[in-house]
Amino acid sequence: MTNAPNGDILTVEGLKTYFPVRRGLLALRKRFVRAVDGVGLRVARGRTLGLVGESGSGKTTVGRTLLRLVEPTAGRVTFDGRDVLAMSTGELRWLRRRMQVIFQDPYGSLNPRMTVGDIIAEPLRVHGIVPRRQRRQRVAELLERVGLAASYADRYPHEFSGGQRQRVGIARALAPEPEFIVCDEPVSALDVSIQAQILNLLSDLQDELGLSYLFIAHNLAVVEHFADDVAVMYLGRIIESAPRDRLYDRPRHPYTEALLSAVPTTDPDRRAERIPLPGEMPSPLAPPSGCPFHPRCPLTRRLAADLPADETETVGGDGEPIRVVARCTREAPHLRPVDGDAEHVHACLLRYDDPEG
Repeated sequence: MTNAPNGDILTVEGLKTYFPVRRGLLALRKRFVRAVDGVGLRVARGRTLGLVGESGSGKTTVGRTLLRLVEPTAGRVTFDGRDVLAMSTGELRWLRRRMQVIFQDPYGSLNPRMTVGDIIAEPLRVHGIVPRRQRRQRVAELLERVGLAASYADRYPHEFSGGQRQRVGIARALAPEPEFIVCDEPVSALDVSIQAQILNLLSDLQDELGLSYLFIAHNLAVVEHFADDVAVMYLGRIIESAPRDRLYDRPRHPYTEALLSAVPTTDPDRRAERIPLPGEMPSPLAPPSGCPFHPRCPLTRRLAADLPADETETVGGDGEPIRVVARCTREAPHLRPVDGDAEHVHACLLRYDDPEG
C-alpha cells in the first residue's frame, strides 16, 4: 500500500456531476441537472469527514461519484495516491476492494433471495480473498465482529430487524478489507436507540481497523458526535468546511448557522435562537445566479434593509419579492479561510471582510 504524501487517503478537486435532461420527445436542447458543481474535499487517513446538508444538496451523488458508481462530468479524485477517474476496468477491481459503501436503506440494500451468509460471502468470492472452503468461517468471523451470531448466516434478510440488517450491510462492506468506506446516511432509517448502537459499532471498527469514513448525513447532532471534520453542502457546492469543533463553535456561513440553530442541545451556553430558512432549495436544473443561497439567506435580507436602493436588488423569494444585497446576485462566492485558518473555509461574500459579522 502506498501512502498519500500529505496524509490524506482521499482528495477531491473540482468535482462536477451533471445529469442531462431533455424536455419533450423532440427536444433538441439539452439541459443539465448540476447535482455536484465543483466540490473539493479531503479525507484524512483514519479520520471521518461528515458531509451534511438538506435533501437534494448532492451529498449522495458525491459519494456515488467517488466510488465510480456514477461517472463524473469533470474533476479529479485521488485515492491513496492514485487517480480514481482515470482507472481502467481492471484497476477498478483494485479500487472496489479498498473503497466500500454502507447504504442508507437496510431493507432495500440486501438481496431478499440470498441468505445473509451468501450476501457477505459475495465480495469474498468476487475478489478471491479467501478460498471457497474457508468462506463460511470468514463469514462467521464478520458476523461476530458486527455483533451478530455466526448461526445467522443461514437466515434471510426478512428475518432481521432494521438494525440487524444494517449490521449485515456493515459486515458486507468489511468483507473485502477496505481502507475507506462511504457511509451514506447509515442510521437515518433506524430508531434513535439503534442509531447509537450502529454509530458506536462504526467507531469501534474505525479504531480497530484504521478505517477512514465519508459520513453522509443531514442530522447535524449525529455528525457532531461521530465526525472529526465537517463539510457543509448546498445545491451541489461546499459552502463551509472545518474541523468539527471549530465549525460547531463558530459557523461562518449563514446556511451553516441556520442548520446549527435547529440542532437540539441541553447545553445552555450553546443554545442559539432558531434561524428559520424560508422557502425551499432551488432546482439544480436552474440554480440562482451569484451566490446560490441568496434567495433564502437571512443575512442578505437583513443587510439589504439598511442599504441604498442601488446596492440592492429585488428577487423572487418565498412567494413574494424580497430585497437582497445586489452583490450576492452577481458574484459567485469561493471558499476562503476564516482569519487565515486554512482548515476553516467558507463561501459567503458578505463575510469575507467581516470577521466579527
